[in-house]
Amino acid sequence: MELARVPKREEQLVHARGQTSYDYEITYGRPRMARKKVYFSVKELRHLAIAALLVIGIGLSSGIFPEVYGEMGGLSMLFGFAGILTASFFIHEIAHKVAAQMRGLWAEFRLTVMGAILTLISIISPIFKIISPGAVMVSGTVERDDLGKISIAGPATNIVLSVAFLAVSLIPMRYSSILLFGAAFNAWIALFNLIPFGILDGFKIFVWNKKIWTFAFAGSLALTVILYRLIF
Repeated sequence: MELARVPKREEQLVHARGQTSYDYEITYGRPRMARKKVYFSVKELRHLAIAALLVIGIGLSSGIFPEVYGEMGGLSMLFGFAGILTASFFIHEIAHKVAAQMRGLWAEFRLTVMGAILTLISIISPIFKIISPGAVMVSGTVERDDLGKISIAGPATNIVLSVAFLAVSLIPMRYSSILLFGAAFNAWIALFNLIPFGILDGFKIFVWNKKIWTFAFAGSLALTVILYRLIF
């Protein structure tokens, strides 16, 4: 989730000494929306579709590792894992979007050139794997508390998904292995995004509420360690 600065020129009619003139102002950021609702623009849906193809490619490329492919148990499981990967990534981003839009802010997913290129390279690379085709851009006037709550929405959903996948994977079934991988992936996404540095969610959360950041970071770290031991 990133804050976007969207330039917008507004024309203001000024009356001075009985004369009418036009004064042009440059403002940054979109004003808070009058109606707090969740919506998707056509442009956003196009960006989401392209990003989905890239993330699916990452999931399918995991099959090049014999040990991973063997643990999953076949081609159908690999496609299932790719689906979980893609859903988990977008649930994280949509959580940011919903949290922002329900606060009356402009928030839409956008591809980023560098992120899309790195994700594309990751599809064909046997060792380099990164999933970052884009992010939800947020624009508008926002308080620190609101920004913190918008930022925690993404990692929180991944922690919940990780726990849910882990719990269901403990039930003996055909899909247990990919659910375990899905749990590990969500734990790792949460942990990485909670690093309190730069543009990552963790920095905004840390500034907003250090107790919540500590609880979320410790939880995602514990999940990552537990799942790593279970898988490997």
